Amino acid sequence: MIDIQPLAILREIERTGSLTDAADRLNLTQSAVSHAIRRFEERHGVKLWEREGRKLRLTPTGDYLLGLAARVLPQLEHGASVLEDYARGRRGSIRVGMECHPCQDWLMRIVDPFLAAWPDVDLDVTSAFQFGGLAALLGHEIDLLVTPDPVERPGLEYRPVFNYELVLAVANDHPLARKRQVTPSDMACETLITYPVARERLDIYTQFLVPAHALPRRHRTVETTDLMLRLVASGRAVSATPDWLLRNVKSVTGVRIGSGIPKSIHLGYRMGALPSYLEGFMQLAETVEV
Repeated sequence: MIDIQPLAILREIERTGSLTDAADRLNLTQSAVSHAIRRFEERHGVKLWEREGRKLRLTPTGDYLLGLAARVLPQLEHGASVLEDYARGRRGSIRVGMECHPCQDWLMRIVDPFLAAWPDVDLDVTSAFQFGGLAALLGHEIDLLVTPDPVERPGLEYRPVFNYELVLAVANDHPLARKRQVTPSDMACETLITYPVARERLDIYTQFLVPAHALPRRHRTVETTDLMLRLVASGRAVSATPDWLLRNVKSVTGVRIGSGIPKSIHLGYRMGALPSYLEGFMQLAETVEV
């Protein structure tokens, strides 16, 4: 069996960039860390790293074990958390991953009634995935994935919770605000703002611009919905935005993109018997309106 400690050491060295800092994070001495790695190398007949001056460079074996650590350790850490929950009399926990940037407000409206209905269940929400939301779900880093783009994989299921349409958000006095729908050529003079997501996962590219061999004049990204809408309202840019997000925004108009881009928000989860609290969370999600 592979010892867990060397995997944790490699992960912390990757995170901190130094052997000393990794030892501090693990509450070990530097000599204890070096001894643990040396014992592992002798046992398995491999080398995990080589020194280049003061720096450590992982060997191919070390690279492999670092990837293994990234997949295995989160599951073991979650397992330890579950055991602690049982020991303290709690029923469990739900880790929700977000791939829908503007869904934060909608999700928060689920949180309060869920916490009230399930007082013994812990809840965590994250959008920071080392390998992306799908990999996090498959790797047991999260229990539910909120996504507008479900990707079918063996062992996963998706439940749609609400439908919407992707529209082009423009300032009220923008010339495009007077159109019933925009065409790909309308984007040639526009600055398009999106969340920091790869273009191949942006519907305005895959379903609208790329098939028409069109591009915006400029493409930039922002992290927050509030900043995005402020930039749009100022006339500096346009943005492909869920229609429900604009219902209470008076300074921005939503214009249909081509013949329309219908979308749905889905909850992805691993197949199998679901804990009652996980089923309860999804049932709540289906009743909360955007």
